[in-house]
Amino acid sequence: MMKASHAVGALAAAVLLAGWAAPASAQVARISGIVRDEGGQPIKGATVRAENPDVPLGLLTAATDDKGRFAIIGLARGSWMFTVDAPGYQPQYVEITIQRTATPLPPLVFGLQKAQVRPPAGIEGVTARDLQQQLESADALYRQQKFEEAIAAYRAVLRSAPSLAIVNLQIGAAYRSLKNYDAAIAAYDDLLKAEPENSKAQVGLAFAYLDKGDRAGAEQVLARAASSRDPGRDVFYELGELKRGVNQSDEALAWYQKAAAADSSWAKPLVRIGSIAMARGDREAAAKALSQAVAVDPTSPEAAEARTLLDRLR
Repeated sequence: MMKASHAVGALAAAVLLAGWAAPASAQVARISGIVRDEGGQPIKGATVRAENPDVPLGLLTAATDDKGRFAIIGLARGSWMFTVDAPGYQPQYVEITIQRTATPLPPLVFGLQKAQVRPPAGIEGVTARDLQQQLESADALYRQQKFEEAIAAYRAVLRSAPSLAIVNLQIGAAYRSLKNYDAAIAAYDDLLKAEPENSKAQVGLAFAYLDKGDRAGAEQVLARAASSRDPGRDVFYELGELKRGVNQSDEALAWYQKAAAADSSWAKPLVRIGSIAMARGDREAAAKALSQAVAVDPTSPEAAEARTLLDRLR
């Protein structure tokens, strides 16, 4: 039995999914869930990892969608440690023993707490509470679409704590909303100087180039990111979108397949794979990809699109 190394409040206790002997044809399970913040709002882009060193496929990952949802398939029977991480939040852990694989498992619900911001050493007169309040004020301005004011507030945070380069993500997004694409590019570049393999910054930078009308620049950014040590699923998907946009279906298909392999619970690239197969008249391949999209995330908008396309194949 694996042990969690951190306290996790209500989720610290192991959850036993009592079961029964599954038939030999059903050897793996699927589990879904949702990740929310302290206020009950969904957290997009959180990473969910399931680890079990006692089985061959002992590390499975997924990322949450716009509604905080995730799904992981391929879980063998045994003891699994689930870890949930999201930027700006404290990680959370829960241990689960899976004893059944033939029927849907109860969903997991995670509630992440904001991480306490620690001011960098050597900065006098700045407290964690000060920084937290500054960040919350900047986020509120951004949500109100007061982008210029939000940028000024985020830059004030950076002046207080230069090591919090991650706020450049919001600065870049705000500049994109203002259609100041060169400033957005500069913000993403600033973050990448501090965190060269930050996939969100890489994708944001590519979008800024696309907004500016520089498709070649966007492709160069994403291609460089795809060759890095740990590219994110979004990097592969957006490369597929770029190739699809110029009718290079073979190249697009290859990137969508990489995106699907990077996150087996993500329906979005599977729908694209199915659409390409339909356009080529490969009904079998299309049905396989679209059915998989429905299976991995049945309540997602992509699953609804997949069902519509499947109806056309019948």
